Amino acid sequence: MNEYLRRGNSQPGWLFPFVVLAVLILSALPLARLAVTGVAALMRGGAYTLITDPSLWQSTWYTLETAVIGTVISLVIGCLFAFLLGLTDLPGKGALSFLFVLPMMIPPQVTALAWVQMSGPSSPLLKALHIAPPLGSPQPLYSVGGIALLYGVQHAPLVYLALRAGLMALPRDGVEAARLSGAGGWRVFRDITLPLSLPGIMEGAAIAFVSSIGNFGIPAILGIPASIFTLSTLIFTKFSAFGPRTFGDVAVLSSIIAIISILGLAVQNRALRGRDYRLIGLSGATAAFVLGRWRLVVLPLLWGLIFIMLVAPFLALVAGALVPAYGVPLSLKTASLHAFDEILFHQSVTRVAFANSLFLASATAFGLLALTVLAAYMLTKRKDLASRVVAGLIEIPYSLPGIIIAVCFILVFAAPLPLINVTLYGTIWIILLAYFSAYFSVSLKPVMSAFLQFDPALEEAARLSGAGFFRRLIDIIVPLIAPAAGASVILVFLIACNELTVSALLWSAGTQTLGVVIYNLDDGGSADLASAMSVLVVAMVVVLMLLLELIAHRLPKGVVPWRS
Repeated sequence: MNEYLRRGNSQPGWLFPFVVLAVLILSALPLARLAVTGVAALMRGGAYTLITDPSLWQSTWYTLETAVIGTVISLVIGCLFAFLLGLTDLPGKGALSFLFVLPMMIPPQVTALAWVQMSGPSSPLLKALHIAPPLGSPQPLYSVGGIALLYGVQHAPLVYLALRAGLMALPRDGVEAARLSGAGGWRVFRDITLPLSLPGIMEGAAIAFVSSIGNFGIPAILGIPASIFTLSTLIFTKFSAFGPRTFGDVAVLSSIIAIISILGLAVQNRALRGRDYRLIGLSGATAAFVLGRWRLVVLPLLWGLIFIMLVAPFLALVAGALVPAYGVPLSLKTASLHAFDEILFHQSVTRVAFANSLFLASATAFGLLALTVLAAYMLTKRKDLASRVVAGLIEIPYSLPGIIIAVCFILVFAAPLPLINVTLYGTIWIILLAYFSAYFSVSLKPVMSAFLQFDPALEEAARLSGAGFFRRLIDIIVPLIAPAAGASVILVFLIACNELTVSALLWSAGTQTLGVVIYNLDDGGSADLASAMSVLVVAMVVVLMLLLELIAHRLPKGVVPWRS
């Protein structure tokens, strides 16, 4: 053999230690550092002032209130789309699913900015249509209800995807038996479909709740102007007013967010405890309900919701980018491409942001791909406890709010690295490492799906013929998993390029990302420039999603989230 192989296994001896080391650096060490800092702050008594501060408990209340209301809104909208697109004979399901998932891919600060441009007395679009509220009227979105509403819009696709996965596994023979027994459509849905869908509904609710708890872009745009602080924006303001107790305070606040998120997941598990949802029988989407004349009501309803959630906010964003200043009505006289020209050719900070985001997204997507191919290979070959622990550590950072990941990496890399005396804090490299940690799981899932469908006979034959690990990797494994690898790259690039929550705490002069610049432009009063940059970001998201759509037929099932 050309290399040392584990006995009875095709893995090289260095592979497992290499993956473990990467997971320790990207996951275990940052999380352990956060825990140690939080405990140290509590033991020193420095956290007492923070815990007794009324603003902390007010922020905690706002965090819970907006997350709970937002989760309810997400459930209503997400379940409606999942049941109607998953179980009925509606036409145009593919287009509806694609468009419904799109808001999930759009950065939350862009969503918030678009809705602000769409509502209120200064909306350029409403003024152009002569339906804007009178001047002096309050902006309705600068409120707890406004934050919760946009949480619902942003996270409804998460509920939809979680529930639809369960609906695809429903036993169609049970539904058909109920119909043959004379049960009507509504009776079948109430007594069979809905109870069996409960795990997917609960999973979607838990994901939406945790995502709302850690959301930064929406409460930053809508909450800070109204002095409504959630825990994530409170952490941001703590860092803005940096002091000797900042690290301890932020560690405690991050721990509170983590505890709330864990409790939300625990409630989900508690709700499903003692219930057996194992399904027996043929499954699939053929267990559909025929809507008949109800199509005339349901189809306009779904397209109307798509218009309200996606099309109208985007049109408002375009209108905001075409007018010279926020509040000016859009008309042929006021319309101008000045904001786009300024963003693309004259604003140095926006050019830097585009360069940084493209570099970070590309480096994260391709760097993680190389790492996840090795990790997926190892995880599919090993079935022991150690591999399950490694898989769990990979999943944890993605399940935590991005603001916690940023705090973890600040705590680890704020001081110079030992031995080499190099400081990563304040450089673009700390953002890259944080992205690696946050999106490791996103990159791994499509590749793991491909490896699970991979026939090991070809590789085993090559190994017995004397081919080394890297030769087998290049000649056999990579070509066979190439479609899933391409999907992994596009998904990670899509998410990382528009990220704000992680980089909001890690950026410094010269390392701004697109999400940071959009937030800073809006916060600085340049709504037209923020809108123009947001339009470009949305266009990029749509193009990348369409690329995924084009290669979807070559990908393992479930890799492209909006396709059945």
